Amino acid sequence: MDTGVIVAIVVGALILLALLWFVGRAGRARRHDTRRVEAREIRREAEVGRAQADRTRAEADAQGAEARRQEAMARERSATADEQHREARERHVEAARKDPDADPDEAAGEFDRQHTEAGTDTAGTDTAGTDQSVEHYEHTSEPGVERERRFERDEDGEVVRDDEYEQPRGNR
Repeated sequence: MDTGVIVAIVVGALILLALLWFVGRAGRARRHDTRRVEAREIRREAEVGRAQADRTRAEADAQGAEARRQEAMARERSATADEQHREARERHVEAARKDPDADPDEAAGEFDRQHTEAGTDTAGTDTAGTDQSVEHYEHTSEPGVERERRFERDEDGEVVRDDEYEQPRGNR
């Protein structure tokens, strides 16, 4: 064989190798680009999932905070109702002490009996229902007049009912 042909074959082989090498690199670059696009899509989906998880966690935290706030409000209303009930009872006993015809112990017992028969617990909340309203009852006796006052607050503390009755008292 002639030297020119051998050089031509070697050059052709080198060109063919170079061409295969470039085609291989181009194919690898295409595969890498495809994988980058897929990875970007997976990252985007992961970011969306993380954002949804963050939103769900924030909602759960908000619900927990609201539940704690409601519980604190309920405890506060209960304490207020207990205090009002205690004050009303003390006023009944005080009125009975001032009334020469009344016995303070009997007045306290009557007050306690009326409030247990009415279906309310010591906080004045309705034991039959599950609402968070507070009902308050107050009965006062003064010489010549008896007064009753009932008012009810809803779960937000707003007065929804306020009734007051006054009745002349006969002399004994």
